[in-house]
Amino acid sequence: MSFNDIFTSSFLENVTAVSILDMVLALVLAFGLGVFIYFIYKKSYSGVMYSSTFGVTLVALTMITTLVILAVTSNVVLSLGMVGALSIVRFRTAIKEPLDIAFLFWSIAAGIVLAAGMIPLAVFGSVLVGLVILFFANRRDLSNPYIVVLRCADHVTEQQALSYLEGNVARCVVKSKTAQRNMVELNLEVRLKDDNTDIVNALANIDGVDSAVLVSYNGDYMG
Repeated sequence: MSFNDIFTSSFLENVTAVSILDMVLALVLAFGLGVFIYFIYKKSYSGVMYSSTFGVTLVALTMITTLVILAVTSNVVLSLGMVGALSIVRFRTAIKEPLDIAFLFWSIAAGIVLAAGMIPLAVFGSVLVGLVILFFANRRDLSNPYIVVLRCADHVTEQQALSYLEGNVARCVVKSKTAQRNMVELNLEVRLKDDNTDIVNALANIDGVDSAVLVSYNGDYMG
């Protein structure tokens, strides 16, 4: 191959397949949408430990997806090869929060739609999805379940504590019970009537109750 052949190769011809203005505009918009998704993630997060690196991942994922789709839309042959290359990629990071999956798909979808040239759809759709997530994530549900852990001295104290709970909460269900000499431990699922946690103070003041613990419960973790 001569020096002249290098400049006439099809590889260098692909350099102008996407204009510089289109690349800059797409990446700037992708960055803006990624920051918006990161902002919504930060405002709506309700897990145990907030991860700032996941938020940065959302911004990067939006921009990377835009890059890939720009390349795919500019060359049909390249799109076939890229599908095969991406099919061998495997991610091993576990997603602990179900809502995090929605944010990942949101970032990918925003990058795809943006790179496809449908800018109004990408912007309007992202704003609408963000408002929906904020609306449902910030709603306080007074019927959230709680776990009450009671340690009682005897059976009589256990019955007094259960009677108090049944009369002051909307729902009370015994989940587990451990009986030892001079000690009974109960794990109960309760639904508070008005989100008032003072019932724990009242339980602790019952004669024979060694300790009373109230823990918020969402099915995956306690905290």
